Amino acid sequence: MDESGGSGQPRSGTDEATERHGEQRAPSAPAADATRPGPERPEHPTGPTPPTAPDTSEAAPSPDRPHDPTDPARGTATHSDPSSGAEDEADALHGSSDEPGSKPTGEPGTESSAQDAPHRSTAGGHPHPDPEHPRALAHSGTGTGTGKAQPPRRGREPGGGLLMGRPFGVPVYVAPSWFLVAALITWVFGGQLDRVLPELGALRYLVSLFFAVAFYASVLVHELAHTVAALRFKLPVRRIQLQFFGGVSEIEKEAETPGREFVLSFVGPLLSLVLSGLFYLAMLAVEPGTVPGVLLAGLMISNLIVAAFNLLPGLPLDGGRMLRAVVWKITGRPMSGTIAAAWVGRALAVSVLIGLPLLTQSGALGASQDNIGGMDTVTDALLAAILAAIIWTGAGNSLRMARLREHLPELRARSLTRRAVPVETSTPLSEALRRANEAGARALVVVDADGEPLSLVREAAIVGVPEHRRPWVAVSGLAQDLTDGMRVSAELAGEALLDTLRATPATEYLVVEDSGEIYGVLSAADVERAFVKAMARPS
Repeated sequence: MDESGGSGQPRSGTDEATERHGEQRAPSAPAADATRPGPERPEHPTGPTPPTAPDTSEAAPSPDRPHDPTDPARGTATHSDPSSGAEDEADALHGSSDEPGSKPTGEPGTESSAQDAPHRSTAGGHPHPDPEHPRALAHSGTGTGTGKAQPPRRGREPGGGLLMGRPFGVPVYVAPSWFLVAALITWVFGGQLDRVLPELGALRYLVSLFFAVAFYASVLVHELAHTVAALRFKLPVRRIQLQFFGGVSEIEKEAETPGREFVLSFVGPLLSLVLSGLFYLAMLAVEPGTVPGVLLAGLMISNLIVAAFNLLPGLPLDGGRMLRAVVWKITGRPMSGTIAAAWVGRALAVSVLIGLPLLTQSGALGASQDNIGGMDTVTDALLAAILAAIIWTGAGNSLRMARLREHLPELRARSLTRRAVPVETSTPLSEALRRANEAGARALVVVDADGEPLSLVREAAIVGVPEHRRPWVAVSGLAQDLTDGMRVSAELAGEALLDTLRATPATEYLVVEDSGEIYGVLSAADVERAFVKAMARPS
């Protein structure tokens, strides 16, 4: 299913500067270190819960839950509708109360070196088209402004439970919820075995536990089929997770063609069908009514249900992604395929909610009406509601992520970059702010005597310095040292830009031309706001 890999919901807002004659307004912009949105992570869920015994088909199939973005990236809980957020305005600082040249002596940073003079103009000398943002130095977030900034922390491993291994280099996790469903399967299947093989006694629960593990091993094979196909198409796979309702393969990017999308989605159910056939052939070679015979029959039926359920033509199931590929091929527009498959998925959710309890009550699923009690009715209704909610939510997430994908190209580093002025390490903050406001810039780049960039002055740190202290505070004490990951190309756009920012989390990035020349500073908060505005616009 299609979800954002992001771990949090982007905040909406604009970065609009406010200027008044004769007065200054206190900064109130949102924190610049907020979580950034991530690109979509297509997932291939594998449901459903296996049948309770080989001689009954009462258990309804269950798709897997959407992954917990995780994330965004990835990333990435899913993003809620960004259009519902209220816009948050960022105020700009136009000047400083400290007069240039009036700095007391005997304090650090009171003298401006002669080398600072040539750097009063905008860094790089490039115009920065920004019709929405006046080029005053904006202040946002909170910070103490004291001491050297700590380097940004690298993103954590995807996680998601107990790491079981890395087949094909992809981590496989078992979520804590799996142990709950394994216990449930052991208890229910053990009760069925008591009727089929009463001579087992208490050993039936050990056999049932083996069945639960074997079934989820089959689910892992299903997910590995998606993973191998994705790697074959050069699509990165973040992780595989086994959880309560089955398995999820988190694929970082979309397939480039509808043909690849179809193949990528179909290989999972195909492998489940192959496993079902293999278990059937093995069942023919053993004596019926024995432990191996019962286990093989249960695994055959379980894999057959997994394949059939995932082939249903509605997102977020594999069959929905296959339908999306077909409509994409016919219309030439992936968005049209997503819309069609998502609405079919919603119709499927309603059908499950209403139809599953009715089928159970009518005995169409194999259970005798005489054996259906009140508790069975409640259980079936609850299961149907859970399945319907998962399918409906997954379809809605697919629509939102398709809209995100459609608007991602609008995020361009060049158009979002703030104009910056270079200052040397010993430059007082008050003088640096005066130069920035004079140049109409909204960012400060600390450079050495040769003009090479060393660090970026953080907006949050500036806010934490009182006006009367700024003549004595050097910009170097408020700056974040530049790392390789904090230098981004001005040509980056869309998903490539977001991938670059996610690789090195920071609040500001130095934007450079291909020649290495400084273009300006990119704020993570500006990328968020642009993302939210793009998502709020109709497709």
